[in-house]
Amino acid sequence: MDGASTISTHLAARLRDLRTRAGMTLDGLAERTGVSRSMISLIERGESSPTAAVLDKLAAGLGVTLASLFAGQESAAASPLSRREDQPVWRDPESGYVRRNLSAPGFPSPVELVEVALPPGARVAYDTGRRAAAVHQQIWIIEGTITLSLGEETYSLGTGDCLSMRLDRPTAFRNPTDAPARYLVALATDPHAAHNLYR
Repeated sequence: MDGASTISTHLAARLRDLRTRAGMTLDGLAERTGVSRSMISLIERGESSPTAAVLDKLAAGLGVTLASLFAGQESAAASPLSRREDQPVWRDPESGYVRRNLSAPGFPSPVELVEVALPPGARVAYDTGRRAAAVHQQIWIIEGTITLSLGEETYSLGTGDCLSMRLDRPTAFRNPTDAPARYLVALATDPHAAHNLYR
């Protein structure tokens, strides 16, 4: 099984598991996220290659981060060490951006680390806005330049710059140059500061 098939199979099982543990039906998750029931069903069967924007909507509806969809289920027996060759890598079929989950899969931690490579001219937009749980994020540019729109604010970030933000508004990442950009994403979820969006 190739890498893409492995990730697709993992995403299918992980999404189904998270939805089931949340006590949600396909219709319930569809209503909460705006993603169609048929699309969710296809993803859960490993028959669709969802975009980053769709996965982010599903993650937000489940009260988790996008990164956690690629992680394993938390376990006290999970190793705290994540070797590079074992880190899940996924490519967004729409923009071509590549994300690598750096954190140890399944190891309980309040922080998740992700490395992203954004191709020249690429743009990735998340219109999810407010979430079921408060998610804090920091972006540190390893190399290159990106333009980051956070609601009505726009930031131009270059190598070495770091931006802190809360994921409660539509967000868009764009690489305005003809060279690839790489950045580190650090995320922390605060379930105690959850928004009562769905009650």
